[in-house]
Amino acid sequence: MWLSNFTLVLPDEIVSHGSVRVEDGVIADVRPELVANAAIDGGGRLLMPGFVDLHGDMVEREIAPRPNAPMPIDFSIHELDKKLAAAGVTTAFAAVSFATESVYGHVRSLETTSAVIEGINRLKDNLLIDHRVHARYEITNLGAAPALEKLLDASHVDMVSLTDHTPGQGQYNNIESYILSIAERRAISEEMAAEMVTKRIEMRSNPDIEIKLKQVVDLALRHKLSLASHDDDSAEKVAQMHDLGVTISEFPVTLPAAEEARRRGLWTLMGAPNALRGQSMSGNLSALDAAAAGLLTVIAADYHPAAFVPGIFKIADRTSLPYAVAMATRNAARSAGLLDRGEITVGQQADLVVVEAGDVHRIRATFRKGRFVYSDGTLHQLRALAA
Repeated sequence: MWLSNFTLVLPDEIVSHGSVRVEDGVIADVRPELVANAAIDGGGRLLMPGFVDLHGDMVEREIAPRPNAPMPIDFSIHELDKKLAAAGVTTAFAAVSFATESVYGHVRSLETTSAVIEGINRLKDNLLIDHRVHARYEITNLGAAPALEKLLDASHVDMVSLTDHTPGQGQYNNIESYILSIAERRAISEEMAAEMVTKRIEMRSNPDIEIKLKQVVDLALRHKLSLASHDDDSAEKVAQMHDLGVTISEFPVTLPAAEEARRRGLWTLMGAPNALRGQSMSGNLSALDAAAAGLLTVIAADYHPAAFVPGIFKIADRTSLPYAVAMATRNAARSAGLLDRGEITVGQQADLVVVEAGDVHRIRATFRKGRFVYSDGTLHQLRALAA
């Protein structure tokens, strides 16, 4: 099947009126020219590789769209699958947490998270896109370690990140603001919130935390999984994580942390919503500033997959379009050890996204291994091909 008359976003250049041939789900040819009698005429629209999302929190919102309104897990996974395809995501790592003490404890319990992981692994062969599991290990939650180790041994986890949400560092370095946030979210008094925060800080001194952390890290590395740190807030924290075996610094909080991560050769990951908005929702490092400084290498959906396309264009304004697209495609794939996707080059999987640029950039279609998994019906001959 030939796709012709597209503006191709290749690894290092933009090619107008280009064509791509797909055979057996793989890119078989790429040409900088029109091809006659193509199955799909792109009308000059952009053709990008499919997005590889290493950190998406959205499954939690599908399971619990409102407090005390839980939805069936299988139903939730199928609904998320459709939304991700429509957002151009062709490979998705569901970032699921074992963090019962968080404000999202009702969907981050040991039982619910384990059930989500089991559901993704059971359903993955019948979903539109490639779903994988990114297990977020909250290092103070010692009770979660045995469950995570069991899931790792069963090969049900594809990536592990190490999170430490102890107040006073990382994302929550402003304790006073964190207390106010807890009080508001849980609808409790500031005194009660302050007591909870004090207990969380005291938990961090447990010597078993470092012992169990090393065991989880060793197991993840033994299974050859990518290992990420979360919310690094200093060069010292980055160095500590690097020495453990971390290769991805997720959401570095400060510029010095991002600088140290790049100096040590780590991938640096930040949220596409941050890039779209131009600022972190927590007042931390801006993804646009990090990109402009050459410190950002990967973007992820975080909490809003539709932010990928506009976030890419925001970053492209400060860099270039191939550079920005690579953050959501090739770089994301390579940082997760995936070598078969992320570029429009011969031999790569035909995971592709059709984008029409405009005042509001719009995704017109998504291909997974050369098969339509989303379309808004605007591509020429799409209806005849689908029939």
